[in-house]
Amino acid sequence: MFWKKQQETAPVSGEPKAEVPPQAKAEKSKIEKLPGPKQIPGLVEKLLIANYKIDADIVHILKIVVRKRPQTERTFDCRIFDQSEAEASEILIKDYTSLDEHPDLILYEGWFDEGSKHAEIEEKKKLISDVPLFTETEIQQKIEALTEPGSTVFFYQARGPAVGGPLGRGATIVELNPNYPGKKQKKYIIYTANVIGMEPVAKKQKSFDSDKPKEIAKWVKDAHHKRMY
Repeated sequence: MFWKKQQETAPVSGEPKAEVPPQAKAEKSKIEKLPGPKQIPGLVEKLLIANYKIDADIVHILKIVVRKRPQTERTFDCRIFDQSEAEASEILIKDYTSLDEHPDLILYEGWFDEGSKHAEIEEKKKLISDVPLFTETEIQQKIEALTEPGSTVFFYQARGPAVGGPLGRGATIVELNPNYPGKKQKKYIIYTANVIGMEPVAKKQKSFDSDKPKEIAKWVKDAHHKRMY
């Protein structure tokens, strides 16, 4: 009898595993799958503009990730971050929980209720987007002020291949060529670089070199303006 009982309960080789009921699968999927980053909803946007005096154009650039609160219909926990800053640090933010490991990227955190139209948002880190914008003449003067070989000056950019920084697209770095006036060497080397915090990171990409600070200043100014991305 003992042998017979084991035979009845032992799994048959190749026998498919017991199926999880569709309802259970759906519930599990619903709990585990969180939405990716998206534009900040109007309810939260108005709060950020009113309470933290953020430029509306900048609010549109920031991203929000949400997590629905259990046992509620339309209440969501939320975190707001700058996707450009995350990209500069080579961090992929997939959903709300991605920021558990990167709390330093969270600018604002709180919750909102779509039904009651109520929201509470707390500032976790100061958003720096209001930085001085130099004129083309001022940029040229800063370039011409470089005197030590290898010395540099940088300018935040709102367009270009880099990311991060208060204008969203990294920075342009102008270096006084340490090898100038060597053979076929030009006086200035121009790079673009990602920005983390407020400083360009070491990894940078050369754009061009030039002997003409006025032309460099014009090139820099074309992307040195109010943030767009």
